Amino acid sequence: MKLGVIGYGNRIQGVIQQMMKEDASCQIAAIADIRKQEIQQQRLPQLMDTIFRDTPEEMIASTQLDGILIGTRCLLHTEMALKVLPTGIPLFLEKPVATTMTDLLRLKARGAQTQTPVVVSFPLRVTSIVQLVKEIVDSGKIGTVEHVQAINNVPYGGVYFHNWYRDEALTGGLFLQKATHDFDYINHVLQMQPVSVCAMTSKQIFKGDKPAGLKCVDCNENRTCEESTAFAAPDIRDHWAYCSFAKDTGNEDSGSALFYYENGMHVSYSQNFFARKQAASRGARFLGYKGTVEFDFNTGIVKVFMHHTPRVETYQISAEEDHFGGDRMLVSNFIELMQGRGTSVSTLDDGLISALQCLKARESAETRTFQTIGWE
Repeated sequence: MKLGVIGYGNRIQGVIQQMMKEDASCQIAAIADIRKQEIQQQRLPQLMDTIFRDTPEEMIASTQLDGILIGTRCLLHTEMALKVLPTGIPLFLEKPVATTMTDLLRLKARGAQTQTPVVVSFPLRVTSIVQLVKEIVDSGKIGTVEHVQAINNVPYGGVYFHNWYRDEALTGGLFLQKATHDFDYINHVLQMQPVSVCAMTSKQIFKGDKPAGLKCVDCNENRTCEESTAFAAPDIRDHWAYCSFAKDTGNEDSGSALFYYENGMHVSYSQNFFARKQAASRGARFLGYKGTVEFDFNTGIVKVFMHHTPRVETYQISAEEDHFGGDRMLVSNFIELMQGRGTSVSTLDDGLISALQCLKARESAETRTFQTIGWE
């Protein structure tokens, strides 16, 4: 199966490696990337027979492809998707599907006009742990879900302040970068629509008066700063290069959102980017009248607490790599779509609603107002 790639970034490279593990017939037939000379000079074995094109249009027009994967910087996801959707070729689209409301509306309109199969890169919804939680919720064991408490304390949060992720013009902010995954798996479990949001962000840690553009290796405090990457391994030092306390360091370092859902219940979500080591936590509690089910991706533990009996059930999910095993499920699904079988497990509509939640949460935090989650 011949793959076309628009934007051969690190994330999409990992997805393709997983795809080749699942099915050796998957080959990278063509790449459109502004860094094509740099990529070619690396002489990667998997790219020995790959054709490099100057533009996505040229790649699509000149190469017979079974699937296309978009791995550009986030602000280009929509623009590239709009070039692919009219072709009908199955599309693997990195999240977030859009970083502005204008792009989101454009993508929604074009998506409604085509039948192109799309898999949005939402691996958390298809992990073994979320599927177990959904199975428990769907069984009725805890009753209907009446409240959700979700958190994401990110132990590698420095990545959002040391490199290109610090530029909010490229990423759209940290709700779109991280929370989009969590909002999606919550929606997947609940099978309900959010209708309004109130959100807040704070920047308490990663701020300062160091010169813009300062790198850790050039800082006179790099031996005492807890965030210094000057003496880290080369792959960290080179990619996490910039000072987290400089004037040009973007992004909030914590954020929270309250979502009101169509049936009257609400979800609370909070994310943090300066928690470290054992403080790491990512998961949620789904509370019904009969019981509560909670889980944490980092521990792989799911617990069910019954409210009216002393019973507690505990499940241990074996550790899996690549987004807790979710990447493997996504690429298997995408392979099926390229073969003309099955349906998407993570649709464009799923990507659209999650991005809408993030954009509305961002607007709520910026304006200190409640925001309606709708398309008008």
